[in-house]
Amino acid sequence: MTDARDLALPTGYTDLLGELKSRVRAARTKALRTVNTQLIDLYWSIGKTVLERQEVENWGSGVMGRLADDLRAEFPEMRGLSRSNLFYMRGFAAAWPDSIVQQPVGQLPWGHITVLLDKLDTPTHRVWYASAAVEHGWSRNVLMNMIMNKTLERTGAAPSNFVQQLVAPDSELAQQVAKDPYNFEFLGLSGEIAERDLENALTSRITETLRELGPGFSFVGRQVHFDVDGDDFYVDLLFFHIEQSRYVVIELKTGKFQPEYAGKLNFYVALVDDELRRGHHNETIGILICGTKNDRSVRYSLGRSTSPMAVSAYTYDKLPPDEQQALPNEGHIVAALEWAEPDANDDAT
Repeated sequence: MTDARDLALPTGYTDLLGELKSRVRAARTKALRTVNTQLIDLYWSIGKTVLERQEVENWGSGVMGRLADDLRAEFPEMRGLSRSNLFYMRGFAAAWPDSIVQQPVGQLPWGHITVLLDKLDTPTHRVWYASAAVEHGWSRNVLMNMIMNKTLERTGAAPSNFVQQLVAPDSELAQQVAKDPYNFEFLGLSGEIAERDLENALTSRITETLRELGPGFSFVGRQVHFDVDGDDFYVDLLFFHIEQSRYVVIELKTGKFQPEYAGKLNFYVALVDDELRRGHHNETIGILICGTKNDRSVRYSLGRSTSPMAVSAYTYDKLPPDEQQALPNEGHIVAALEWAEPDANDDAT
Protein backbone atom coordinates (compact mmCIF):
# COMPACT_ATOMS: atom_id res chain seq x y z
CA MET A 1 0.00 0.00 0.00
CA THR A 2 1.37 3.38 -0.99
CA ASP A 3 1.98 5.87 1.82
CA ALA A 4 0.31 9.21 1.10
CA ARG A 5 3.60 10.92 1.94
CA ASP A 6 5.25 9.12 -0.99
CA LEU A 7 2.88 10.58 -3.57
CA ALA A 8 4.35 13.06 -6.03
CA LEU A 9 3.39 16.57 -4.99
CA PRO A 10 1.75 18.79 -7.59
CA THR A 11 3.55 21.78 -9.04
CA GLY A 12 3.23 24.81 -6.82
CA TYR A 13 2.39 22.78 -3.73
CA THR A 14 5.00 24.57 -1.60
CA ASP A 15 3.65 27.99 -2.55
CA LEU A 16 0.10 26.84 -1.85
CA LEU A 17 1.11 25.50 1.56
CA GLY A 18 2.81 28.77 2.42
CA GLU A 19 -0.28 30.75 1.41
CA LEU A 20 -2.59 28.57 3.50
CA LYS A 21 -0.29 28.82 6.50
CA SER A 22 -0.39 32.62 6.18
CA ARG A 23 -4.19 32.53 6.08
CA VAL A 24 -4.35 30.40 9.20
CA ARG A 25 -1.93 32.68 11.07
CA ALA A 26 -3.85 35.78 9.99
CA ALA A 27 -7.16 34.25 11.10
CA ARG A 28 -5.71 33.22 14.47
CA THR A 29 -4.26 36.70 15.00
CA LYS A 30 -7.61 38.29 14.13
CA ALA A 31 -9.41 35.94 16.49
CA LEU A 32 -7.00 36.76 19.31
CA ARG A 33 -7.45 40.47 18.73
CA THR A 34 -11.22 40.06 18.75
CA VAL A 35 -11.03 38.11 22.00
CA ASN A 36 -8.78 40.78 23.49
CA THR A 37 -11.16 43.59 22.49
CA GLN A 38 -14.12 41.76 24.03
CA LEU A 39 -12.13 41.07 27.20
CA ILE A 40 -11.09 44.72 27.60
CA ASP A 41 -14.67 45.86 27.04
CA LEU A 42 -15.83 43.36 29.68
CA TYR A 43 -13.25 44.61 32.19
CA TRP A 44 -14.27 48.22 31.55
CA SER A 45 -17.99 47.42 32.01
CA ILE A 46 -17.29 45.55 35.26
CA GLY A 47 -15.21 48.46 36.50
CA LYS A 48 -17.94 50.93 35.51
CA THR A 49 -20.58 48.96 37.43
CA VAL A 50 -18.36 48.60 40.50
CA LEU A 51 -17.54 52.30 40.43
CA GLU A 52 -21.20 53.29 40.22
CA ARG A 53 -22.24 50.92 43.03
CA GLN A 54 -19.42 52.06 45.29
CA GLU A 55 -20.44 55.68 44.88
CA VAL A 56 -24.02 54.86 45.89
CA GLU A 57 -23.47 52.15 48.51
CA ASN A 58 -20.01 53.13 49.82
CA TRP A 59 -18.47 49.70 49.36
CA GLY A 60 -15.37 48.84 51.37
CA SER A 61 -12.42 46.69 50.31
CA GLY A 62 -14.04 43.68 51.97
CA VAL A 63 -16.91 43.75 49.49
CA MET A 64 -14.41 43.80 46.61
CA GLY A 65 -12.70 40.74 48.03
CA ARG A 66 -15.98 38.87 48.40
CA LEU A 67 -17.04 39.85 44.87
CA ALA A 68 -13.74 38.53 43.47
CA ASP A 69 -14.15 35.22 45.36
CA ASP A 70 -17.72 34.75 44.14
CA LEU A 71 -16.87 35.55 40.52
CA ARG A 72 -13.88 33.18 40.52
CA ALA A 73 -16.02 30.45 42.06
CA GLU A 74 -18.50 30.82 39.21
CA PHE A 75 -15.84 31.19 36.47
CA PRO A 76 -12.79 29.20 37.69
CA GLU A 77 -11.30 29.08 34.20
CA MET A 78 -10.89 32.89 34.09
CA ARG A 79 -7.66 34.09 35.64
CA GLY A 80 -8.44 37.80 35.56
CA LEU A 81 -11.07 38.04 38.27
CA SER A 82 -8.76 38.53 41.24
CA ARG A 83 -9.35 41.20 43.87
CA SER A 84 -6.42 43.25 42.57
CA ASN A 85 -7.79 43.07 39.05
CA LEU A 86 -11.18 44.35 40.20
CA PHE A 87 -9.43 47.40 41.62
CA TYR A 88 -7.68 47.85 38.26
CA MET A 89 -11.05 47.57 36.47
CA ARG A 90 -12.50 50.24 38.72
CA GLY A 91 -9.49 52.48 38.03
CA PHE A 92 -9.83 51.74 34.31
CA ALA A 93 -13.46 52.92 34.26
CA ALA A 94 -12.57 56.00 36.32
CA ALA A 95 -9.70 56.93 33.97
CA TRP A 96 -11.81 56.39 30.82
CA PRO A 97 -15.38 57.26 31.87
CA ASP A 98 -16.73 57.09 28.31
CA SER A 99 -17.10 53.86 26.33
CA ILE A 100 -13.68 52.62 25.22
CA VAL A 101 -14.94 50.74 22.13
CA GLN A 102 -13.82 53.46 19.68
CA GLN A 103 -10.82 54.62 21.70
CA PRO A 104 -7.21 53.44 21.21
CA VAL A 105 -7.06 52.08 24.76
CA GLY A 106 -9.79 49.61 23.82
CA GLN A 107 -7.35 47.97 21.40
CA LEU A 108 -4.58 47.46 23.95
CA PRO A 109 -3.90 44.27 25.92
CA TRP A 110 -4.80 44.37 29.61
CA GLY A 111 -1.15 44.36 30.69
CA HIS A 112 -0.60 47.62 28.79
CA ILE A 113 -3.60 49.21 30.46
CA THR A 114 -2.41 48.33 33.96
CA VAL A 115 0.91 50.03 33.12
CA LEU A 116 -0.95 53.18 32.06
CA LEU A 117 -2.93 53.14 35.30
CA ASP A 118 0.10 52.46 37.50
CA LYS A 119 2.54 54.92 35.95
CA LEU A 120 0.45 57.86 34.73
CA ASP A 121 -1.88 60.24 36.57
CA THR A 122 -2.75 62.75 33.84
CA PRO A 123 -5.61 61.84 31.45
CA THR A 124 -3.93 63.54 28.48
CA HIS A 125 -0.74 61.58 29.10
CA ARG A 126 -2.64 58.30 29.32
CA VAL A 127 -4.43 59.02 26.04
CA TRP A 128 -1.16 59.99 24.30
CA TYR A 129 0.74 56.88 25.39
CA ALA A 130 -2.23 54.61 24.64
CA SER A 131 -2.53 56.05 21.13
CA ALA A 132 1.22 55.77 20.52
CA ALA A 133 1.28 52.16 21.76
CA VAL A 134 -1.47 51.20 19.32
CA GLU A 135 -0.01 53.16 16.40
CA HIS A 136 3.53 51.84 16.77
CA GLY A 137 2.78 48.38 18.15
CA TRP A 138 4.74 48.86 21.38
CA SER A 139 5.09 45.82 23.59
CA ARG A 140 4.36 46.26 27.28
CA ASN A 141 8.09 46.44 27.95
CA VAL A 142 8.58 49.20 25.38
CA LEU A 143 5.56 51.11 26.71
CA MET A 144 6.99 50.96 30.22
CA ASN A 145 10.34 52.30 29.04
CA MET A 146 8.72 55.08 27.01
CA ILE A 147 6.82 56.24 30.09
CA MET A 148 9.85 55.96 32.39
CA ASN A 149 11.94 57.95 29.89
CA LYS A 150 9.24 60.68 29.68
CA THR A 151 8.98 60.40 25.90
CA LEU A 152 5.88 62.60 25.70
CA GLU A 153 7.39 65.39 27.77
CA ARG A 154 10.56 65.42 25.65
CA THR A 155 8.93 65.15 22.21
CA GLY A 156 8.94 68.45 20.35
CA ALA A 157 10.59 70.26 23.25
CA ALA A 158 13.88 71.25 21.56
CA PRO A 159 14.38 74.96 20.79
CA SER A 160 14.35 75.41 17.02
CA ASN A 161 13.73 77.87 14.18
CA PHE A 162 11.30 75.54 12.40
CA VAL A 163 8.41 78.01 12.64
CA GLN A 164 10.51 80.69 10.93
CA GLN A 165 12.05 78.44 8.27
CA LEU A 166 9.19 76.06 7.42
CA VAL A 167 5.57 76.72 6.53
CA ALA A 168 2.75 75.23 8.59
CA PRO A 169 1.90 72.40 9.05
CA ASP A 170 5.41 71.33 7.98
CA SER A 171 6.92 73.28 10.86
CA GLU A 172 4.74 71.51 13.43
CA LEU A 173 5.62 68.11 11.99
CA ALA A 174 9.34 68.90 12.01
CA GLN A 175 9.13 70.12 15.61
CA GLN A 176 7.81 66.72 16.70
CA VAL A 177 10.99 65.09 15.34
CA ALA A 178 13.28 66.83 17.84
CA LYS A 179 13.26 65.77 21.50
CA ASP A 180 14.95 67.56 24.37
CA PRO A 181 16.84 66.05 26.04
CA TYR A 182 17.71 62.79 24.30
CA ASN A 183 18.16 59.91 26.72
CA PHE A 184 21.24 57.85 25.84
CA GLU A 185 21.03 55.73 28.96
CA PHE A 186 20.94 52.58 26.82
CA LEU A 187 24.54 53.23 25.70
CA GLY A 188 25.88 52.50 29.18
CA LEU A 189 28.24 55.50 29.01
CA SER A 190 29.16 57.91 31.77
CA GLY A 191 31.34 60.95 32.32
CA GLU A 192 33.23 62.81 29.62
CA ILE A 193 33.71 60.95 26.36
CA ALA A 194 34.99 61.85 22.91
CA GLU A 195 32.46 62.74 20.22
CA ARG A 196 33.66 59.88 18.04
CA ASP A 197 33.08 57.44 20.93
CA LEU A 198 29.52 58.73 21.27
CA GLU A 199 29.00 58.37 17.54
CA ASN A 200 30.40 54.83 17.58
CA ALA A 201 28.15 53.88 20.48
CA LEU A 202 25.03 55.27 18.82
CA THR A 203 25.64 53.47 15.54
CA SER A 204 26.61 50.19 17.21
CA ARG A 205 23.31 50.30 19.10
CA ILE A 206 21.35 51.58 16.10
CA THR A 207 18.12 49.77 16.99
CA GLU A 208 17.94 51.48 20.38
CA THR A 209 19.09 54.77 18.84
CA LEU A 210 16.26 54.70 16.28
CA ARG A 211 13.78 53.91 19.05
CA GLU A 212 14.97 56.91 21.08
CA LEU A 213 14.89 59.22 18.06
CA GLY A 214 11.27 58.23 17.51
CA PRO A 215 9.08 56.55 14.90
CA GLY A 216 9.79 57.13 11.22
CA PHE A 217 13.60 57.40 11.33
CA SER A 218 15.71 55.31 8.95
CA PHE A 219 19.51 55.22 9.26
CA VAL A 220 21.42 56.38 6.16
CA GLY A 221 25.01 56.49 7.39
CA ARG A 222 27.69 57.90 9.67
CA GLN A 223 30.54 60.18 8.65
CA VAL A 224 28.80 60.65 5.30
CA HIS A 225 31.36 62.16 2.94
CA PHE A 226 30.78 65.19 0.71
CA ASP A 227 33.33 66.64 -1.73
CA VAL A 228 32.87 70.38 -2.25
CA ASP A 229 35.28 71.36 -5.02
CA GLY A 230 38.10 69.37 -3.43
CA ASP A 231 37.24 70.15 0.17
CA ASP A 232 36.16 67.15 2.23
CA PHE A 233 33.29 67.32 4.71
CA TYR A 234 31.75 64.59 6.85
CA VAL A 235 28.27 64.58 8.38
CA ASP A 236 28.28 62.80 11.74
CA LEU A 237 24.97 60.97 11.35
CA LEU A 238 22.48 61.10 8.50
CA PHE A 239 18.93 59.81 8.74
CA PHE A 240 15.86 59.85 6.54
CA HIS A 241 12.45 60.37 8.09
CA ILE A 242 10.15 58.14 6.08
CA GLU A 243 6.82 59.56 7.27
CA GLN A 244 7.89 63.16 6.61
CA SER A 245 9.97 62.30 3.53
CA ARG A 246 12.96 64.40 4.53
CA TYR A 247 16.63 63.99 5.40
CA VAL A 248 17.65 64.72 8.98
CA VAL A 249 21.26 65.74 9.66
CA ILE A 250 22.45 65.06 13.21
CA GLU A 251 25.65 66.58 14.55
CA LEU A 252 27.09 65.46 17.89
CA LYS A 253 28.95 67.64 20.39
CA THR A 254 29.85 66.27 23.81
CA GLY A 255 30.48 69.66 25.41
CA LYS A 256 28.38 72.77 25.96
CA PHE A 257 26.65 74.39 22.98
CA GLN A 258 28.67 77.05 21.19
CA PRO A 259 27.20 79.47 18.60
CA GLU A 260 29.67 78.33 15.93
CA TYR A 261 28.14 74.84 16.09
CA ALA A 262 24.95 76.24 14.57
CA GLY A 263 26.89 77.67 11.65
CA LYS A 264 28.46 74.31 10.87
CA LEU A 265 25.12 72.51 11.10
CA ASN A 266 23.57 75.17 8.85
CA PHE A 267 26.25 74.39 6.27
CA TYR A 268 25.67 70.62 6.46
CA VAL A 269 21.90 70.97 6.13
CA ALA A 270 22.33 73.15 3.03
CA LEU A 271 24.82 70.66 1.63
CA VAL A 272 22.56 67.62 2.09
CA ASP A 273 19.60 69.60 0.77
CA ASP A 274 21.54 70.43 -2.40
CA GLU A 275 23.28 67.09 -2.96
CA LEU A 276 20.78 64.46 -1.84
CA ARG A 277 17.31 65.98 -1.68
CA ARG A 278 15.01 65.12 -4.58
CA GLY A 279 12.03 67.04 -5.87
CA HIS A 280 9.49 64.95 -3.97
CA HIS A 281 11.36 65.31 -0.66
CA ASN A 282 10.56 67.91 1.97
CA GLU A 283 13.24 70.28 3.21
CA THR A 284 16.18 68.80 5.07
CA ILE A 285 16.38 69.66 8.77
CA GLY A 286 19.27 69.57 11.21
CA ILE A 287 19.46 68.58 14.86
CA LEU A 288 22.49 69.40 16.97
CA ILE A 289 22.78 67.15 20.04
CA CYS A 290 25.18 68.48 22.65
CA GLY A 291 26.10 67.78 26.24
CA THR A 292 24.55 70.95 27.67
CA LYS A 293 23.10 74.18 26.29
CA ASN A 294 22.02 77.69 27.21
CA ASP A 295 18.60 78.09 25.57
CA ARG A 296 19.04 81.84 25.15
CA SER A 297 22.31 81.33 23.30
CA VAL A 298 20.58 78.74 21.14
CA ARG A 299 17.76 81.14 20.24
CA TYR A 300 20.22 83.85 19.20
CA SER A 301 22.23 81.34 17.16
CA LEU A 302 19.21 79.98 15.32
CA GLY A 303 17.48 83.32 14.82
CA ARG A 304 19.40 84.26 11.67
CA SER A 305 20.16 80.77 10.39
CA THR A 306 18.76 80.05 6.95
CA SER A 307 18.29 76.30 7.48
CA PRO A 308 15.59 74.69 9.67
CA MET A 309 17.43 73.44 12.77
CA ALA A 310 16.94 72.45 16.38
CA VAL A 311 19.35 72.08 19.31
CA SER A 312 18.91 69.39 21.96
CA ALA A 313 20.88 68.14 24.92
CA TYR A 314 21.46 64.53 25.84
CA THR A 315 21.62 62.80 29.19
CA TYR A 316 22.97 59.60 30.70
CA ASP A 317 20.92 60.13 33.85
CA LYS A 318 20.15 56.88 35.61
CA LEU A 319 16.60 56.04 36.57
CA PRO A 320 15.95 56.05 40.31
CA PRO A 321 16.45 52.60 41.91
CA ASP A 322 12.75 52.13 42.60
CA GLU A 323 11.91 52.89 38.97
CA GLN A 324 14.59 50.49 37.75
CA GLN A 325 13.01 47.76 39.84
CA ALA A 326 9.62 48.57 38.35
CA LEU A 327 10.85 47.89 34.83
CA PRO A 328 10.02 44.36 33.66
CA ASN A 329 12.90 41.97 33.16
CA GLU A 330 13.29 39.63 30.21
CA GLY A 331 11.14 37.02 31.88
CA HIS A 332 8.19 39.42 31.81
CA ILE A 333 8.29 40.02 28.07
CA VAL A 334 5.35 38.10 26.67
CA ALA A 335 4.02 37.30 23.19
CA ALA A 336 3.42 40.16 20.78
CA LEU A 337 -0.29 40.43 21.45
CA GLU A 338 0.16 40.14 25.22
CA TRP A 339 -3.54 39.62 25.73
CA ALA A 340 -3.27 36.93 28.41
CA GLU A 341 -5.02 37.81 31.63
CA PRO A 342 -3.03 38.56 34.82
CA ASP A 343 -2.37 35.75 37.25
CA ALA A 344 -5.22 35.17 39.65
CA ASN A 345 -2.79 34.76 42.55
CA ASP A 346 -1.76 38.40 42.29
CA ASP A 347 -3.71 40.01 45.12
CA ALA A 348 -1.75 43.22 45.47
CA THR A 349 -3.82 46.36 45.31
